[in-house]
Amino acid sequence: MNDSAAGWILVGALAFALPAAATWLWARRARQAEQLHAETRRRLEQLQREFERFAPPDLVERLTEGRGDVAPQRRQVTMLFADLRGFTSMCDRLDPALTVSILNDYFRHMSGAIGRHHGHITELVGDGLLALFGALESNPWQGRDAVLAALDMRAALAAYNAQLAAKSLPQLQFGIGIHSGEVIAGVMGAGELNKFTVTGDPINVASRVEGLTRDLGVDLLITEEIRTSLDAGFHLRPMPPTRVKGKPEPIQTYHVESKDA
Repeated sequence: MNDSAAGWILVGALAFALPAAATWLWARRARQAEQLHAETRRRLEQLQREFERFAPPDLVERLTEGRGDVAPQRRQVTMLFADLRGFTSMCDRLDPALTVSILNDYFRHMSGAIGRHHGHITELVGDGLLALFGALESNPWQGRDAVLAALDMRAALAAYNAQLAAKSLPQLQFGIGIHSGEVIAGVMGAGELNKFTVTGDPINVASRVEGLTRDLGVDLLITEEIRTSLDAGFHLRPMPPTRVKGKPEPIQTYHVESKDA
């Protein structure tokens, strides 16, 4: 074979090999890009799940999508306060790790009940919690949703108490107060400590109503503002009008006993 023929064979081999090599390289880079995309997506989803532990999922979605509609604004919001009774004294008798475990499981059960009815927990303070309904999106059924959530919380607590009893652990009791009114809702805080919450007089009333559950010996109280949003399927018992701090006149509350199936 002369040099000319050998050269043509080499050229032919290269003409065949170069496209094949380019195709292999392209496929390799495509696989790497796909793997990188999948890993980035996995990390973003993990970050979103972690973020949702500290902020409402709807708010997290807005922030991750870059939507600019989380500015503070006045909204009609329903607030649900719940507080455990006697838990502080219980802490003194139990191992710290066990105390935290019981409290975390309690919050997990309550969060599930609240989330099922379009609410979200915005604050955990000690053994108390604040849940909001209608704070991020207008919700004409927010009062009803909050009461349904409270009834769900009552059932969830009964189920959790059965689990505690099976382990010979103390039972839990709570008081819930629900009120609705116009508040300012938005992301508030300073520096790196920020949270989505609400401020205004109605939130103080909701807190006072929760406190009345101890005085009146019931577990779930609502105000007149909430009562007007409920239908006849909810069974309510009027309580004596009671004065609360910050209000010149006594407020009317109702104990929510049950709801028709």
